[in-house]
Amino acid sequence: MIPTCFSNPNTLSSSSNSHNHNHNHHHQVPAHHQNLITTIYQTKICNSPTYLTLTWSKTQFSHSLTIYASDSFSITISLHPSTFSFFTRNRPGSKSIYLTHHHYQRIKLYWDFTRTEFSKNSAEPESCFYVAISCNAKLEFFLGDLQDELTKRSGLVMTRQVSEPSLLSRREHVFGRKSYMSRAQFLGSKHEIGVECNGGVLKVKVDGQTSLVIKRLAWKFRGHERIYIDGIEVEFFWDVFNWVNNNNVNGADSDHNHQKGVNQDDHHGNGHGVFIFQVGDGGVWPEMVGPEKRLMKKSLSSVGSTSTVSLPSPSPSCSSVLQWAEESSDGGRSSCSSSTKSCGSNGGFSLLLYAWRKD
Repeated sequence: MIPTCFSNPNTLSSSSNSHNHNHNHHHQVPAHHQNLITTIYQTKICNSPTYLTLTWSKTQFSHSLTIYASDSFSITISLHPSTFSFFTRNRPGSKSIYLTHHHYQRIKLYWDFTRTEFSKNSAEPESCFYVAISCNAKLEFFLGDLQDELTKRSGLVMTRQVSEPSLLSRREHVFGRKSYMSRAQFLGSKHEIGVECNGGVLKVKVDGQTSLVIKRLAWKFRGHERIYIDGIEVEFFWDVFNWVNNNNVNGADSDHNHQKGVNQDDHHGNGHGVFIFQVGDGGVWPEMVGPEKRLMKKSLSSVGSTSTVSLPSPSPSCSSVLQWAEESSDGGRSSCSSSTKSCGSNGGFSLLLYAWRKD
């Protein structure tokens, strides 16, 4: 189930300042594009079931990991602590943290990114790293591939249950002009996922092969179809209303284009498109925090004062595409409460893409 939706707790409008003097003309993302990937795991912290959110953020000048557990703790780790990283190398680290609502309970966080390898332009590590959490000298969460290194440093012993954390959802902000790429793992099988929007046509590609074609987006700006990846049924939801609507509002001959099927390949609208790939009962989406929340606020603050675009957060107020995804996974039940801990996923997985158009 996907409990989180687009809500409107703080509707964002334009703020007239010297840094956004041209915001009435463009709804684009900031000049310095971020690579942002958020993964949500189901685990236990001090024997309490918890949704653990990891947000990997990379810009031209920074690279960080924010770890967040609702009502428990939040911490940001700099993967490159200094501009002069050649002289001050990143070292393995650890930190003790008292849980927010359980002051008598303390966890310890361990990490090592000294030799980490990353995919090109990705904020998320590929190999040679670890992130671990222990409570009462017992290892409760581990992500990475350096188990022996962690044991040497901390004395913590790896167990089979801890070595395989349950990944519920992946949320990524992707940037492009017509093509948007990501990667995901569906029931243990890794794949490259591509979404192309060109000339009023939407294409979904898996490992370079076209799996779905949606035509005439002016009429089909939101929708739901099923595709198959390695024999696995995957539900695909899309919402490109921002692109289509902004193009119709701003284009000099938008009515003509609308009637002809929208040939919008050169400027297929501003703002962001939303795409969901869902397996089983779907995933769980906690609220955006840290650099991801800041990116959304900074991006959406450039929207004109007549536009109202809201940040995703757990709330009964939803956009159509996320609401459809939720209803398809829970038989039409309404949104869960504001606490994501009250919702279960039952082994499902979802990939959520926010697709931002580059200048």
